[in-house]
Amino acid sequence: MTWKTRNTSTSWKRLTACWPSWAEAAALRWSVLYAAGAVVAALTGPAYGYALLGKATGTVAEWTTAGLYGAAALLAYALPRRPDRAWPSRLAWPVVALCLTSGFAFLFSPAHLLAVFLGRNQPPMDWAAWANQAFAVTGAALWARAALAHRRRARGRCGYCGGHEAPAPVARRTRAGLVAVAALVPYATLKTAWALGATVGYTGTGKPGMDPRYTSDLGIRLYEHGVDVTAVLALAGMVLALALTRPWGLALPRLPLLALGWAGAGALAPFGIFLGVLGVLSWTGLTGLGITDHAPWVVVVAYGGFCAYGLALGRATLAFQRSGRRACTRCTGARAGQAMPRPAR
Repeated sequence: MTWKTRNTSTSWKRLTACWPSWAEAAALRWSVLYAAGAVVAALTGPAYGYALLGKATGTVAEWTTAGLYGAAALLAYALPRRPDRAWPSRLAWPVVALCLTSGFAFLFSPAHLLAVFLGRNQPPMDWAAWANQAFAVTGAALWARAALAHRRRARGRCGYCGGHEAPAPVARRTRAGLVAVAALVPYATLKTAWALGATVGYTGTGKPGMDPRYTSDLGIRLYEHGVDVTAVLALAGMVLALALTRPWGLALPRLPLLALGWAGAGALAPFGIFLGVLGVLSWTGLTGLGITDHAPWVVVVAYGGFCAYGLALGRATLAFQRSGRRACTRCTGARAGQAMPRPAR
């Protein structure tokens, strides 16, 4: 490792280690920049991936986005100026949800990119919208850090470690992983049964669970041999949940597991809620909308399981994140100083 690389790595570690000192300012700058981009898009026409409800100049979506994130900038300005109040950090968490809503599609981008490059007849990739959504997810991360730092400060706790020393019990984390695995079993079982030739729960024509117009040649060959690609992805999701909740997962790289865990929880929990509600409404006859070539129970049980998986995965990821917390050097140094006896005069 060269001196320049080593120096850059050290500077990055110092920057990430002192995140409570810059998180609120970063959230403020991000909000101003994102709101300004929405204003430019509203005045000049759809640009930078902001056009959500239409393509006309000054659409409701673009002006609404500018107003919401402008208000978020004002809240970020108030965070460091109201360090002893609880309401700024409470209002900051809805901003995190707002950012995730703006960048929701980015959480599915690995599957989308895989479909674009390996599938057929896929719509062209809107790279401007993709970059915009990635920037929104980055804002969610910055706002979560800012909210956490302010909440700890308001409660009189250490902003760096929160005063947590003991990791979460492994047994508690194991239960969350098992719930996540159980939530995907109906989906993986049903898709595998369809690949093996069964048609239970399928009311359409052709092969259930596979449209040759949009499936890659590799996906078709695997499906003909009884392997559904989405079922394989479900198995990978089960392994991820177990890695977050079993002792052997502690030996794996920590940051990739946290990134995959939070991305999966943020994407699949609301997606499963939408599909589950849609299936219930279709099942009860309250609406004719839904997946027309699937029985309503399939949408509720199999696809609605994404919601339970996302919630359980979020719980497992949070416990995994907390399990690595230790008292920071500031807290350990202060405690060591308090524990040391005073020298005799």
